[in-house]
Amino acid sequence: MSRIILASQSPRRRQLLGQIGLTDFDILVPDADESYDPSLTPQEIVSAISRKKAAAARDLSGDKDAVIIAADTMVFLDGLRLGKPHSEQEAFSMLSALSGREHLVCTGVTVCRGDQLITRPETTAVRFASLSQEDIRRYIATGEPMDKAGAYGIQGLAALFVTGIAGDYYNVMGLPLHLLGDMLREIGVDPLSGRAEA
Repeated sequence: MSRIILASQSPRRRQLLGQIGLTDFDILVPDADESYDPSLTPQEIVSAISRKKAAAARDLSGDKDAVIIAADTMVFLDGLRLGKPHSEQEAFSMLSALSGREHLVCTGVTVCRGDQLITRPETTAVRFASLSQEDIRRYIATGEPMDKAGAYGIQGLAALFVTGIAGDYYNVMGLPLHLLGDMLREIGVDPLSGRAEA
């Protein structure tokens, strides 16, 4: 049975792997280069970074038979990336920009095993209600937005802001499960058994 490695320290991704039956896996967080060519599309950017993470984790593990799962999620508004806010003022600016509008959440997922490497992107459109400045300030005061791309997490209090989603909900959490399941099966892992076939 091959070792399964999640190349991420995200607690949400760990939770989501367990949700699809993968409970026996290791965590390995490589120091991957996350720079990108700004001329790329959002889907190309997250795909390229997830590939770098997977390759770095494979090299770090020293296990050529291991199944590596890597992902990179970004929030885009009008083609501009909204990363994690560095201050409460930056979080306020991001949430004000998202208010009453639709934005895209893009995740690049890479699964590799030996020389076999698969990368695919997933995009979900998310629409926010119109938010008052007071609601934004109160949300920021909870501390929840400060470590999240786009300054919100859909699985938390920001669920109150979301009026509609087109696409995979789990993608907005950071790991599109249907896509991942297809990719794992393609590489020889049955998520329902939680095992990688030799």
